[in-house]
Amino acid sequence: MKSVWSALLVLLLTVSPWAQADGHVSSAPDNAKVYIISPADGDTVTGPVTVVFGLENMGVAPAGVNKENTGHHHLLIDVETLPDLSLPLPATEQVKHFGAGQTQTQITLKPGKHTLQLLLGNYAHVPHQQPVMSEKITIMVE
Repeated sequence: MKSVWSALLVLLLTVSPWAQADGHVSSAPDNAKVYIISPADGDTVTGPVTVVFGLENMGVAPAGVNKENTGHHHLLIDVETLPDLSLPLPATEQVKHFGAGQTQTQITLKPGKHTLQLLLGNYAHVPHQQPVMSEKITIMVE
């Protein structure tokens, strides 16, 4: 019985989105593209802000689902320095995870200037070997 529990623990650690990045490297097609559909760069908006995600030449799959050429969205809010892209992305106020496969969200931002950027992560929240990342946009919240 002990070996069954040990095997189960190893399996859970292997497929867990919180597992170490070792062995959780995924590739993306060269023509994969992620982008923010709305708001547009330079827009002035009122809150809450609806952010709509776009993805080309890949599919969306929830965290934990290891399927080739898929990933799930992470929204980077006012991030000046990217996190280590070889590790699972941290879940912070500035790095929002959409591990259920969501393709849009509503966020509350303080009035003022903000930057938004999308970064696709694989089943373990690790960016693809060739990161699939949008251009950074700037918006003004009234």
